[in-house]
Amino acid sequence: MIKNLLACKSVADITRQAESGPRLNRVLSARALTSIGLGSMIGSGVFVLSGTVAAEHTGPAVTLAFLVAAVGCGLAAICYAELAAMIPVAGSAYSYTYATLGEGVAWFVGWNLSLEYMMSAATVAVGWSGYVINVLEQIGIHLPSAFVNAPVGKGPEHTLVATGAIVNMPAVLIVIALTWICYVGIRQSARLNNIMVVIKVAIIVLFIVAGIAFIDTANWRPYMPANAGESGVFGWSGVLTGAAIIFFAYIGFDTAATTAQEAKNPQRDVPIGIIAALVISTVLYVAMAAVMTGMVPYDQLDVPAPAAVALDAHPQLLWLGLPVKIGAIIGMTSVILMSILGQPRIFMAMARDGLLPPSLERVHPRYHTPHIATLITGAIAAVVAGIFPIDVLGELVSIGILLAFTAVCAGVLVLRKTMPDTARPFRVPAAPITCTAGVLVCLGLTFFLPRDTWIRLVIWTAIGFAIYAAYGYRHSNCRK
Repeated sequence: MIKNLLACKSVADITRQAESGPRLNRVLSARALTSIGLGSMIGSGVFVLSGTVAAEHTGPAVTLAFLVAAVGCGLAAICYAELAAMIPVAGSAYSYTYATLGEGVAWFVGWNLSLEYMMSAATVAVGWSGYVINVLEQIGIHLPSAFVNAPVGKGPEHTLVATGAIVNMPAVLIVIALTWICYVGIRQSARLNNIMVVIKVAIIVLFIVAGIAFIDTANWRPYMPANAGESGVFGWSGVLTGAAIIFFAYIGFDTAATTAQEAKNPQRDVPIGIIAALVISTVLYVAMAAVMTGMVPYDQLDVPAPAAVALDAHPQLLWLGLPVKIGAIIGMTSVILMSILGQPRIFMAMARDGLLPPSLERVHPRYHTPHIATLITGAIAAVVAGIFPIDVLGELVSIGILLAFTAVCAGVLVLRKTMPDTARPFRVPAAPITCTAGVLVCLGLTFFLPRDTWIRLVIWTAIGFAIYAAYGYRHSNCRK
């Protein structure tokens, strides 16, 4: 059994199976892939979680937390670029891990990528709901609190408690609407995403330019508040905890890799899309977080719409309040869209290998999308978005992607040893140093996440391996 768990697929086999299976439309350029990355990255990470992290973990040093996360993500992104150019198929880290570390680790990564994408869609949907409610209240529309809040909340010592609410209905509805768009086609999804990316980047730049004049540098002192006597609450441990949580904000480039099978020239375009999206988003994240924490004291930002709080504190910027809130809503809409777009491609790759039922590999005869996998993704994300709060979901997403990135960084080194002669259109510079640093940073950050996040990961992983034992192990194409 151990031998089977360590069974790897060659790069040639993975590529051949993808090309001989159900066809996806190759319509994405480097610009479209960059836009997909930005569409997935610029959302609740900067519009919601930045405020929560600043208030609870880092203070104004949230900018440093973004940079620490960017370093780890950048190392992983370079590794992704090499593997995406070598293995230009749907599946991203799952497919790369199958070629490097074997089926057992590939299942673990694929299952946790599922956690990442579905929880990401749900997390951002909750943040989207917060901004929508804020805008509606601004124009005099007040929705019943029981239908706009999560019925589950985070209690003392990270326990889950009932809040008395029934369901976060706006979050559920936006997931359902965007699932339908992903169902009808990649071209439609990409076009809508392009429009939303342009709008939200313009709004963020406008917020930064307008907000600079209202920065009070006293709000930045102390830049890194002293530790409160508890690990992860300010001080350096707070910065590292914050970096681990907002790592979630950088996962979008994985979506660009996941759609490699729909790229016109994946060997060239996917690495460009991955790296460009990461660089652009990092600059915007750090600048917006710096301006936001300079406009108001950081302890006022632990709210669903921190950018709105920063603007509301300055009457001179009331004209900008509504555009920024709408920009945040549009921005988070594109993140939800791209998360729902990416997950079905993971399911599709796993079904192609026999680890999940073949129905998940089916492509719609008219729309050329993995329609069954899309519907399942949307249904699960909608249920989770309606039940859980954003802080619980954000932590779950971060640990899943950190572990996936760790496997990808290690995988590059493994393939350099096992398949040294395979063509590499893009190569990681100084691979031993870059990949090892990626493993250490990504894996190290997981240990700064709250203990309950690890407990939920263990439960999720146990469920996953139970499914693998009952179905995937016996139906794997490696044993046919």
